[in-house]
Amino acid sequence: MSALLDIAVAALLLLGAAFVLIGSWGLVRLPTTMERLHGPTKATTLGLGALLLASVLFFQSRGIWSAHELLISLFLFITAPISANMIAKVHLHRRRTGAKVEPDGIAGEPPRPSEDGDWATFEAPQQDTQASTANS
Repeated sequence: MSALLDIAVAALLLLGAAFVLIGSWGLVRLPTTMERLHGPTKATTLGLGALLLASVLFFQSRGIWSAHELLISLFLFITAPISANMIAKVHLHRRRTGAKVEPDGIAGEPPRPSEDGDWATFEAPQQDTQASTANS
């Protein structure tokens, strides 16, 4: 059983390392913020999850139990999407207000918002609407 567990740990380590490498490479090589955001939030998160699972299996097979890896995984999988969402919203807001100019990306030009605005860009509410008078 130990040999099979060692193979599983080695496979998870290689898989995790490959995902972390690909995610880091995407962070460095992609030209725009929105494209660059996918590397650490998708591939690197999955890679770190595999590395932490390999650590749990390795130490569990030696009779050592620790919840640290599980807590790190839980924290990582909760905070990565939230932080990526916040970074994307700030980027969209800065780009649509003209405060940010970036090189052309691989994915092409982002779609333009409608004339009514877009809730994700933190635009100020229109005058004399329910949203503009809610906190008065």
